[in-house]
Amino acid sequence: QVLLVESGGGLVQPGGSLKLSCECSENIFNFNSMRWYRQAPGKERDFVASINVGGKIDYADPVKGRFTISRDGAKKTVYLQMTSLKPEDTGIYYCRANILSKEYWGQGTQVTVSS
Repeated sequence: QVLLVESGGGLVQPGGSLKLSCECSENIFNFNSMRWYRQAPGKERDFVASINVGGKIDYADPVKGRFTISRDGAKKTVYLQMTSLKPEDTGIYYCRANILSKEYWGQGTQVTVSS
C-alpha cells in the first residue's frame, strides 16, 4: 500500500510563505507524476501543480509565479513552496501520486491565509 503524508500547513498572513512536504512510502520515481491539489471549503478539489517522472512541471494559472514544486528522490518527498500567499489560497492541500490507472492520495494538510 502506497502511503503519502503531507505536512507543513498552517496559518499564515497574506503575503507570507509556506513550504509543504509530501513524503511517500515508495520511490517517487516509480510514479508517472506527483501532483498537488487543493480544496477550499464548499468547493471542488482543484489541481495546483505537478511534476512528472521526467521532470516536466506544470502549474495551475492562479499559482503561476508564486508556487514552486520540487522533489528529493533520496527523501522520497515532493515539496510545494508557496509564496505571496493570498486568502484565496486557503484550503486543504493534498498530494497525489499516479502510476498507469492507479492513483494514491494523502490525507491533506490545512493551509489558512488570513490576517
